[in-house]
Amino acid sequence: MEKAFKLDFENDKAGSLYVNCCGCSRTEGLHSFGPASKPHYLIHYVLSGRGLFRFHDKEYRLEAGYGFLIQPNELAFYQSDREEPWSYLWVGFGGSRAGEYLSAMGLSARHPVFSCDRDQELYSIIKDMMEHNTFGVADDLRRNGLLGVFLSVLAESAGVVARDQEDKGNQYVKKAVSFIQSNYCNPIKVTDVADYVCINRSYLYTLFQNYLGMSPQQFLSTFRITKARELLDSTTYPIESIALSCGYNDALVFTKAFRAMKGMSPSEYRRLSHRENSREQLHEVEHLIAQLLKE
Repeated sequence: MEKAFKLDFENDKAGSLYVNCCGCSRTEGLHSFGPASKPHYLIHYVLSGRGLFRFHDKEYRLEAGYGFLIQPNELAFYQSDREEPWSYLWVGFGGSRAGEYLSAMGLSARHPVFSCDRDQELYSIIKDMMEHNTFGVADDLRRNGLLGVFLSVLAESAGVVARDQEDKGNQYVKKAVSFIQSNYCNPIKVTDVADYVCINRSYLYTLFQNYLGMSPQQFLSTFRITKARELLDSTTYPIESIALSCGYNDALVFTKAFRAMKGMSPSEYRRLSHRENSREQLHEVEHLIAQLLKE
């Protein structure tokens, strides 16, 4: 038996993140679900008691403070403990970016179990969803917004159980690279990257060497110079403007970094590049003339 308070919602399935259902349950001993599947993502979080979760031939014994993810259209089984049956909350959801967000959080079919110490906050979010249960646009927007808050709480505090150290390192590097790609135009330093990823600079250095074969500083400099080359090739911006656009406050420092990497100054590179482009254009014109003369 299960005493459940739940709601199911109709949604426009074209959104990036939307709620399908949510609820809270207090179960009796050995109450179970499955093996069965759901058409959407489903996260359960245990508020009290104990139980087991079985997925992809793996079994997890869980208690209060732990939760689990069920993937869409994947068979799963879960059952409350005989002596200490669990109570849990849940939220079902979908959307074009749902899988992307879960992957970034470290949750997947391979790592479906997590821990979180913010049970009251998670409960309040689900309660708020259930209180705004009309089909009007205002409540629809509120529920979907609350889903984002729910996932953000998990992303901030959840620890993925049995996640490989290599997977963690890979996530750190991806996050650092993404930060550099978005902020290379600002005068950021490696310490800013490490602070954003929430690891120390020496560990970030080790991860970049292991995964990319270069230091974070080398990656940052290479990315900036690559962007500078694109601007030198495609614009007539002054060298000072290109330096600022690529995160260098000092044009002389930019020129020195560019020369160290490309073996020539930005101005020399631009002249050479424009000369080569002119030659290519001349060859194209000569080719077109030759084709016309043949006709």
